[in-house]
Amino acid sequence: MDYPPCPNPDKVALMRLGAHVRRRLAADPAVHKVPVDRAEIWALSDFVSADECDQLIAMVDRTAQPSAVLDHGYAADTWRTSYSGDVDRNDPFVKMIERRIDDLLGIPHEFGETMQGQRYAPRQEFKPHQDWFWTKAPYWKAESKRGGQRSITAMIYLNDVEEGGTTDFPNIGVSIPPQRGAIIIWNNSCPDGSLNQDTLHAGTPVIKGTKYIITKWYRTRKWG
Repeated sequence: MDYPPCPNPDKVALMRLGAHVRRRLAADPAVHKVPVDRAEIWALSDFVSADECDQLIAMVDRTAQPSAVLDHGYAADTWRTSYSGDVDRNDPFVKMIERRIDDLLGIPHEFGETMQGQRYAPRQEFKPHQDWFWTKAPYWKAESKRGGQRSITAMIYLNDVEEGGTTDFPNIGVSIPPQRGAIIIWNNSCPDGSLNQDTLHAGTPVIKGTKYIITKWYRTRKWG
């Protein structure tokens, strides 16, 4: 499944930011690169502590509402059935976690969107989708003015899930099970800055338990 082709006005910025993050993570011995050729995915265990996970879970529960989706040209009525909400960007604890992600990636704080918390109950899922923006969509005009294309995705697993709830990249055969405290990162573009169709990913249905995650997206320039 590929998204329809679209213009990529931020290609050069995506190439430069991707190269910077690639060098940064390659120099960190604690970071593991997933061994695939067609996408850049990294993982780091124990990025946040158990206590920090519990605090973030409580924040997600306070902000969670039925998740919204952007129009990428596909029917969206059952595409994303989780609950989600932006946490308080001005909360000192949130600032600390966001700065930790900024420092890991070496991306200016101003390029990052506010962290979004997501909660998946049994049978809830997020079907295959891209994090990069489909620039032919009506929403792109506004997004291009408030930070441009999404470049890097960082996702923190806040709990182990009894069954289901994996993060799957179906085009490249990668399936990542939730691991409490771990962070996964991927580059939404190819090394040349083109939008990467192989970062198509899904939050598979939770079968048993509840899944909590935090996601932070970075743009090609200052967000907001």
